[in-house]
Amino acid sequence: MVGYGEDKETRPNSGVAVLVITERKLRGEVIRNTKQNADGVYLNNDLTVSNSISVVADAYATEHFFAIRYVLMNGVRWTVIDVDASQPPRLVLRLGGVYNGPTPE
Repeated sequence: MVGYGEDKETRPNSGVAVLVITERKLRGEVIRNTKQNADGVYLNNDLTVSNSISVVADAYATEHFFAIRYVLMNGVRWTVIDVDASQPPRLVLRLGGVYNGPTPE
């Protein structure tokens, strides 16, 4: 599952927007599967991966790749830190840490 974020106004002409997340299913494969060790100032460091996933993009994914926020993989939502759209019809998504933002209701 891939999570897309879009800012939407709470009411027309209110000037107040909220981030709305929608999830869509895409097929792909892990092309890089690595973990980063990063020492930090915290007692428990955040888990960070450097995985890359190549997905076959549908029309929606191709038009909205800039809005991709996370990938749900193995029961964990991972933040997408980079999207490479230079290899159509594929998108290469590079993952970072665990995603802690809004999710679909």
